[in-house]
Amino acid sequence: MTFRSTLLVTTAVAAMFSGSAFAQEAATVAFLMPDQASTRYENHDYPGFKAEMAKLCAACTVIYQNANADTALQQQQFNSVIAQGAKVIVLDPVDSAAAAALVEIAQSQDVKVIAYDRPIPAKAANFYVSFDNEGIGHAIAQSLVAHLKKSGAAEGAGVLQINGSPTDAAAGLIRDGIHRGLKDSGYKTLAEFDTPEWAPPKAQEWAAGQITRFGADIKGVVAANDGTGGGAIAAFKAAGVNPVPPVTGNDATIAALQLIISGDQYNTISKPSEIVAAAAAKVAVQFLKGETPEAKTSLYDTPSELFVPAVVTAENIKAEIFDKKIQTVAEVCTGEYAEGCAKLGIQ
Repeated sequence: MTFRSTLLVTTAVAAMFSGSAFAQEAATVAFLMPDQASTRYENHDYPGFKAEMAKLCAACTVIYQNANADTALQQQQFNSVIAQGAKVIVLDPVDSAAAAALVEIAQSQDVKVIAYDRPIPAKAANFYVSFDNEGIGHAIAQSLVAHLKKSGAAEGAGVLQINGSPTDAAAGLIRDGIHRGLKDSGYKTLAEFDTPEWAPPKAQEWAAGQITRFGADIKGVVAANDGTGGGAIAAFKAAGVNPVPPVTGNDATIAALQLIISGDQYNTISKPSEIVAAAAAKVAVQFLKGETPEAKTSLYDTPSELFVPAVVTAENIKAEIFDKKIQTVAEVCTGEYAEGCAKLGIQ
């Protein structure tokens, strides 16, 4: 082989590897979220994911879609991003069972799937990133139980349990955690409800019926997230119940933080979505590079990383939310909530 031909071959090989590297650096990644009932996806998850992707892979294209609680629409979006060349799909499924078929489709085309927030039990994704959902349910229930005991609620008193969507495997984990937290607590569950699509109006409608049914026997409500908890609080207020029994939540939305400050909600869970979003971005880039992301644990036979959240009440809201700059005084302590913030030392 002549020097010239050797040079040409070397140049061709270099170009091939350079093209491969460029393909990784300029790859398309999809971020598919399940619904708009919670504001977290537009306000925290997607911005957090996009920001981390910009740091780790500036040339990558990020496609964001929200299925608005429509399983069929999410399937269309999933197929669409594959057609657009997505090499990694971060999927928070509307329906965890239906998502198994989506994982099958992607993996058959060498597309990696990162299950996000909600697991996919029936088919192992390539990775799962979330907060510990069962731990969340257990924590909010235990927190409520401790509060009821401290406030003198008699043993045998009743509570309501409002779960999330029946099609969401993460909601099932939260539900299981709540069951574990209430078990042997000395308090009885008067009624339990799985909230379709996590929709607050549906939680409110159900809670209104239970208020009519059980009245003053309801001493507390374990709600799986801030939306369903807010629905329950609205039902108590509409029924003229004052004070509202302690109600739990999860997500630390601004509305929930304001309800805690005003005394209408007892607790929530601080789990900054940007944390899991950034972790998902890191895993996605590792897949693009052909690397194997390190799993901290495994759930449903899927390599996983689960983050531990914090329970927030009026007692620690300043330290957990404002001192850590998760939310600002300007965002939360508005109008009627300013006085309550001042009483809690939030300024």
